[in-house]
Amino acid sequence: MPIVNSLVSWYLKKRVPFIDRMMLNPHAVQEEQLAKLLNIAELTSFGTANKFSSIRNFEDFKKQVPITNYDGFKPYIDQVLQGKQNVIWPSDTRWFAKSSGTTSDKSKFIPITYESLDECHFQGGKDAILFYLLQNPDSNLFDGKGLVVGGSNNVNKLNEESFYGDLSAVMMQNMPFWAQYLRTPELAIALMSNWDEKVEKMARATLIEDVTNISGVPTWTIVLIEKLYEITGKNCLTDIWPNMELYIHGGVSFIPYKERFKQLIKSSQVNYLETYNASEGFFGIQDDLNRDDMLLMLDYGVFYEFMPMTEYGKENPNTLSIAEVQLNENYALVISTNAGLWRYIVGDTIKFTSIKPYRFKITGRTKHFINAFGEELMIENADNAITKACKKLNAHIVDYTAAPIYISETQKGGHEWLIEFDQLPENLSEFTIQLDNHLKENNSDYEAKRYKDMAMQLPKIHALPKGTFSNWLKQKQKLGGQHKVPRLSNNRDVLEEILGTI
Repeated sequence: MPIVNSLVSWYLKKRVPFIDRMMLNPHAVQEEQLAKLLNIAELTSFGTANKFSSIRNFEDFKKQVPITNYDGFKPYIDQVLQGKQNVIWPSDTRWFAKSSGTTSDKSKFIPITYESLDECHFQGGKDAILFYLLQNPDSNLFDGKGLVVGGSNNVNKLNEESFYGDLSAVMMQNMPFWAQYLRTPELAIALMSNWDEKVEKMARATLIEDVTNISGVPTWTIVLIEKLYEITGKNCLTDIWPNMELYIHGGVSFIPYKERFKQLIKSSQVNYLETYNASEGFFGIQDDLNRDDMLLMLDYGVFYEFMPMTEYGKENPNTLSIAEVQLNENYALVISTNAGLWRYIVGDTIKFTSIKPYRFKITGRTKHFINAFGEELMIENADNAITKACKKLNAHIVDYTAAPIYISETQKGGHEWLIEFDQLPENLSEFTIQLDNHLKENNSDYEAKRYKDMAMQLPKIHALPKGTFSNWLKQKQKLGGQHKVPRLSNNRDVLEEILGTI
């Protein structure tokens, strides 16, 4: 399909002047986004209640509109779920991205509007490909198909005209015809909810295709590749798909999976590109394959605020505009969007690595950390430490979770880790020491608490049987899609629950 490759590449590159403007004038672009959002939603129920018409600038916006999270915003979303329109956004809202989160059994339904699909989620996908093509001008990406490791979709029973699924399912159901033509497998397989059956059918259906790129979370992509090898007897992905050249990943940190993917794919022709696409919006793209951070996309119908973590949890927390952020500071991400979310705390934390242009890394979750003893352990610390320990001891992980060991009369405090290895370390005791050492290197608070075992003991590690995490997710009806194992918890609920399944 050489002509298809040329046409799609030409179409995507028309976006370049707009990206250039966004990078050169980030503050003006964000001011325009806020003004546009407020103007469009001025006559909605939410806009009227919060006097959008009188807001002139960011300071007015902060004073008049309260910061909220899903629980606080849920009464408005519930109205939309029940079929009421013009509540938080003026255009009809008929689709919802279902996300059960990672620590709660309660489902979240994030509204998806036509504007958020077209201007945010789909635009982000197109820009991700564009950045890749700009760095690989001889690419033949569209001569073949893109394999999307997606989720499942169901009809929302609350309203006959409304539908829900995880984000990937909603996007696949609403893709333009030309994008459907370029992806595989067929929707009947891509949207199956039984993941055991789905992975088998997906592997067999795509074996006959010329797959040039894959998009999906690392965990399920690994499962699919292993199924392909099981079926074919091969052990190199380019032996199955000779023209495979790009893997687009997101959802979780890729750091712990990087070595495993190199072992599985065994080809230097495959490139890796990270995106930050949540149910609430598409926020970032790795615009430079030689860097390990992402460009914040400022013109997708999203207005960003950044809450210093010292403000998180306060009754009236202060937030910063893009013009006020500092390098290497942890911020909770707050968004207002063309899906009708207003000053909404996403739950992710980021830090900026560059401000010309604005590039960042995801550092963790506002609720996913361990700070039982003042150690302030974030997911970024844990991911980096476990990756280094794996490299040192020739190990590969499937996933992990960790929680505090509480101080008692008989034991000191510390951390307990549940790790499912794809390849066990050569020596688990040495692995524990290496993990501990790298945590100390990455986090001075942790190092201080570990000094001479006075406040915290050496971590306790359990090597879990293979399949433990997927079995746990299956029991909770969270298998597949965007559901993830919470890697760090500040209590023992998740850890004890998983241990109870063994």
